[in-house]
Amino acid sequence: MRVLLDACVLYPTVMREMLIGAAATGAYQPLWSARILAEWSRAAVKLGAAGAAQADAEIVMLRAHWPLAELSVDDGLTQPLWLPDENDIHVLAAAISGQADAICTLNNKDFPRGLLAEHGIERTDPDTLLMGYWHEEPAVIETVGSRVLEQAQRLSGKPWDMRKLLKKARLPRLAKALSRSSGTGASSAP
Repeated sequence: MRVLLDACVLYPTVMREMLIGAAATGAYQPLWSARILAEWSRAAVKLGAAGAAQADAEIVMLRAHWPLAELSVDDGLTQPLWLPDENDIHVLAAAISGQADAICTLNNKDFPRGLLAEHGIERTDPDTLLMGYWHEEPAVIETVGSRVLEQAQRLSGKPWDMRKLLKKARLPRLAKALSRSSGTGASSAP
């Protein structure tokens, strides 16, 4: 399955790490465009110079690890397309260009399912996408979650609980599933 990741799901660190972690297991092929990555970088400016620099470094690493994920999009492809927010047309154009099966976004109102279906593309959100993979391969997604939790604990110096971390990352159903499967919802720091 080929899934185009919108900027709004790449920008939050924990959400992105869960999505990319799942992709690294072979669950799906992630896709994005240079413009989507630029949107992520611009959004990170709100965090100040350090946030912008961190985002730019993460984008470089993402490009290095996933060289086939970045799509080039013909500007002419956007002309006949329509979405409620014209600023999101480039996302649909990238999905079409990359023959994506789905667009993963938190921006449901600007990606109506009916309009996407005309192009053979589904809309999903990160929680739904990851829950689908958890239902197929729970141990694999649990391992991804454990790695993300360990990294969050290491980088923040805080003893995060799996459920709280994933809920904060706007992955509430996955948070509940992974905390149930571990029996406690918590994981100790490495």
